[in-house]
Amino acid sequence: MPAETTSQQRRGLDREIFALALPAFATLLSEPVLIMVDTAVVGHLGTQSLAGLGAAASVVGVVVSLCIFLAYGTTATVARRLGAGDLRGALAGGLDGMTLALLIGVAAAAVVGLGAGPLVDLYSDDPVVVEQGRRYLGIVALGLPSVLVVLAATGVLRGLQDTRTPLYVAIGTNVVNMVLSVVLVYGAGMGIAGAATGTVLAQSAGAVFLARTVLRGARREGVHWRWNPGGVLAAVRTGVWLVLRTAAMQGTILTTTAVAAGLGAVTLASHQVVNSLWVFLAFALDAIAIAAQAIVGRYLGAGEAGVVRSLMRRMVGWGVVAGVVFGVVVWAASPLYVPLFSPDPAVQSLVRQVLVVVAVVTPLSGVVFVLDGVLIGAGDARYLALASVATTVVYVPLAALVGWSGAGLAWLWAAYCVWMLARAVALVARARGTRWMRLGV
Repeated sequence: MPAETTSQQRRGLDREIFALALPAFATLLSEPVLIMVDTAVVGHLGTQSLAGLGAAASVVGVVVSLCIFLAYGTTATVARRLGAGDLRGALAGGLDGMTLALLIGVAAAAVVGLGAGPLVDLYSDDPVVVEQGRRYLGIVALGLPSVLVVLAATGVLRGLQDTRTPLYVAIGTNVVNMVLSVVLVYGAGMGIAGAATGTVLAQSAGAVFLARTVLRGARREGVHWRWNPGGVLAAVRTGVWLVLRTAAMQGTILTTTAVAAGLGAVTLASHQVVNSLWVFLAFALDAIAIAAQAIVGRYLGAGEAGVVRSLMRRMVGWGVVAGVVFGVVVWAASPLYVPLFSPDPAVQSLVRQVLVVVAVVTPLSGVVFVLDGVLIGAGDARYLALASVATTVVYVPLAALVGWSGAGLAWLWAAYCVWMLARAVALVARARGTRWMRLGV
C-alpha cells in the first residue's frame, strides 16, 4: 500500500477500524453495569450496605485494573501470530494467557477473600459498613478467577479480530446478573450476600461461555489447552511491564482524588462528578485503542509496515475527531445533565468550570489513547511502562502543588492536562520512530 492512500483505501481502513472499535465500545460501556446493578439493588437495603458495597467494589476494581494486561498482552500476542499466518500458534499463545489468568485469579481470590475484613477496614471504621463490605467482598472474591479468564479470553478473541462475541457475552452476563441479584436479594432474602452471589454466578457463566468458545476454536485447529510453562512465562514477562504501566496510571488517579479530597467537600463531590464523566469519555476513546491493539499486531505479524503506518494515521485522526466531538458535547450539554448529579449550586458551578478543561484535553487524549493501543499491539510494553512512570513522576509534584496552594479543582485538572501532554510527547516521539515496529513473530 503506498504511503499516500487513495480515498477508497482510506474507506477500507476505516471499515476495518470500526468493525472492531464499535463492538468494543459497546462492550466497554457494559462493563460498569455489573456494579451499577448491584449498587441499585443494594442501595435499597440501606446506606451502610451501600457504603460497604462501595468499599468492596473499590478493592475489586484495583485488582481487575492491575490485571488488564491479561487482555492487552494476549491480544497483541494472538494478533501478531495470526498476521504471520500461524493460527495454531496464535491459539496456543491465547490459551497460555488464559492459563495465567486462571492461576492469578485463584491466587487473587484467596488473598482478597481471606483479607476481606482488613481490606474493607481501609475504607471505613464503621463496624456495620465493614461487616457488610466484608460479606460482599468475601463472596465476590470467588468470582475473580472467572473475571480474569474473561479478560484473557476476550484478549484472544480480539487478537483473532473478533470483538462481537465479547459484546454478546457482556450483554448476557449483565442480564443474568440483574435477574439473579433481584431474585436473591429480595426473593430469597439474602441481602447484600445475594447481590454478591448473583454477580459471581453471572461472571462464572460468562467465563464458561467465552472459554468454551476459544477452546472449541482451538480444537478445530488441533490445539488443546495444556500446561505450557514456557508460554505462561512469556505471558508473565509481557505482563510485568503492562502491570507497571497500569500501576503508574493508577497512581495519577489516586493522587488526583487525594488532592481533591484535601480541597474540601464541595471540591471532592465536584471531582467525583467530573471523574465519572471522564471515565465515560475514556471508554469511548479506548474503543479505538482496542482496535489498534488487534489490527497493528496482525499487520506487524504479516510484515506490513506501510499498512501499519497508514492505519496509525487514520486511527490517530479518528481519535482526535472523537475527542473533539465528545469533549464539545460533554461541555455544551452540561447545563442539562449536571443538575442530575447534584442539587448543590456550588457543585454544579464548579463542575461546569472544570468541564471546560476536560473539553480542551479530550482531543489530546484521543491521540494518547490511540498511540497507547498501537504500541501495546506492537508489544512495546517496556517503553510504555517506563513512559508511564516518568510522566507520573512529572504529575505528582504538580498535583501536590495545587493542593498546597489551594488553587482549586480547575487547576488540578489543568495539572492533569499537563500529565496527558507529557504522555502525548512520549508516545508521539516513540511512534515517529521505527524501534517499536518489529515485523513478523
